Amino acid sequence: MKKTDLIIMDLRQFLTCLSLCTAFALSKPTEKKDRVHHEPQLSDKVHNDAQSFDYDHDAFLGAEEAKTFDQLTPEESKERLGKIVSKIDGDKDGFVTVDELKDWIKFAQKRWIYEDVERQWKGHDLNEDGLVSWEEYKNATYGYVLDDPDPDDGFNYKQMMVRDERRFKMADKDGDLIATKEEFTAFLHPEEYDYMKDIVVQETMEDIDKNADGFIDLEEYIGDMYSHDGNADEPEWVKTEREQFVEFRDKNRDGKMDKEETKDWILPSDYDHAEAEARHLVYESDQNKDGKLTKEEIVDKYDLFVGSQATDFGEALVRHDEF
Repeated sequence: MKKTDLIIMDLRQFLTCLSLCTAFALSKPTEKKDRVHHEPQLSDKVHNDAQSFDYDHDAFLGAEEAKTFDQLTPEESKERLGKIVSKIDGDKDGFVTVDELKDWIKFAQKRWIYEDVERQWKGHDLNEDGLVSWEEYKNATYGYVLDDPDPDDGFNYKQMMVRDERRFKMADKDGDLIATKEEFTAFLHPEEYDYMKDIVVQETMEDIDKNADGFIDLEEYIGDMYSHDGNADEPEWVKTEREQFVEFRDKNRDGKMDKEETKDWILPSDYDHAEAEARHLVYESDQNKDGKLTKEEIVDKYDLFVGSQATDFGEALVRHDEF
């Protein structure tokens, strides 16, 4: 068997598996598909600085990175923290502002996105010029499959490619059909970028709008979340979603959701946890109360930002005393 045949089989098997998993999930009478893009919590720990700074450590570093600091001596933690501060100070003016700290927290929380982009980048930057063109992406993703005009698995790869091309063009700000790493990130994770939100809405509406009238009616809305699968009685959450559609989703009460109503549904304006945490960290560390932090102010308050063997040992003692 030729290498190209194996690649085609692997891709088809993956997509078939993905399709079956989706179908299985939708066939469960109590399963609910969530289309809404919420900002994730900064930590699963309780935010109580009187007990510990664990929440702040997770928020500032990301939960996995925060664990690595717990193995360091206080001196090592301070040194690494100082290097991080230099990265946070974007304009290199010697100060860290609330906005710079907020941007860092959002980066730390979404580090997995950038790691995902790095993995995919290597497979798509075929000529290794530090850019990914549409042709490179198309050839790496669809090249072998499109040679077969009648695939056995029933997937419409050409339709998928057209949709990808439209999103690629939206992510490509200068319109040269060549993506920088930032533009490629917007292409792969459009929900993370304000200028890509329209394409997220458009793709969502195309998925749900089965009669292709440009709107999402009540039955299409429910049908995307829940499959009756021969059951006459709907679960309680489905009845609640019907009420939500009528009372809140369909704002103009015309029986269907248009583009703006769909956008309000899937991309809600959430409470900005990153900004709240940034303001908290500045307030607690700003010794001269000028509204911004120097590296010295941050390192002096290092145990608020990062852990160490000392803080980890101290928290262990507290837990032992409580026990």
